[in-house]
Parts: sequence; structure tokens; C-alpha cells
Amino acid sequence: MELHELPFAKIIILRDDIAEVTINDGVQMDVEMVDQYHDFLLSHLRAPFSLLVNKINSYTYDFHAQEKLATLKEINVMAVVAYNRVTKITTETLASFPRDVKWNLKIFPNRDEALAWLLSQQDQADSHVGQDVAKPAPVCTSHDTV
Repeated sequence: MELHELPFAKIIILRDDIAEVTINDGVQMDVEMVDQYHDFLLSHLRAPFSLLVNKINSYTYDFHAQEKLATLKEINVMAVVAYNRVTKITTETLASFPRDVKWNLKIFPNRDEALAWLLSQQDQADSHVGQDVAKPAPVCTSHDTV
């Protein structure tokens, strides 16, 4: 595991194709930050890669950042850890925002479940690399415990 600190986030490289991202508390993400984030991912991870987004902190995105966020074709799946209902709802809203690249995202109430799902999805993608296999349609779902 390698910890990298951007001015607005911490990124932990969990594997050469998986990173955990934690945006710093109080940040308002803008397009320049999204570009820096994307450049970091492309230069530090092997594609296709997946992201564990740890939403432990409170932060926002400006309009243009929302449009551009996570639109890299190299992103396989994203697992988001939403620790409360408000974070879950705001993540669902952000995921529904129209963008050029649809998100394949699932929301979880804790990091362990999110990481387990992410690893299984990434391992499936890795087993298909080089094969002519259609990728499943992007989905945004929530994982609720009842």
C-alpha cells in the first residue's frame, strides 16, 4: 500500500489496479482538481482500474466538476462507502447526473463490504482483459442492510 497526498485528497494504492480515495473535509472540488485527480489515477494505476471512494468527510463539487468527475474510460467500477443516509442520497444524486461516461457504481454502508465487492468486480475484469467480452451495462445501486 502506498499513500499519496494531493492538495485536496488522500489516495491509497491498494493494488496496481485499485485505489482508495478520500477527499479532504471541507473541500469544494473544481474542474482543475478533477483533472489533477484523473491525471494521478492514469499515471499510478493499471487500466482497467477500480476505485474505493471513502466518503468519511464532507465536501462538495462545483457544477463543472460534477460533469467531469470519474469520466475516465479506464475506470472499471466504483464502490462508495456512505456512512449515513445523507451521503448515500447525495451520492445517488451525483451518480444520476448526465455525463459522457456512465458510472458503474455501488454504494455500501461500510468499507469492508465495499472492498470485498470491489475486489470481486476487479478480479472479474482482470480475467476478461484481452478477451472480446462485452462489459455489463453501467449500474448505480445501493446496498442497504435491513
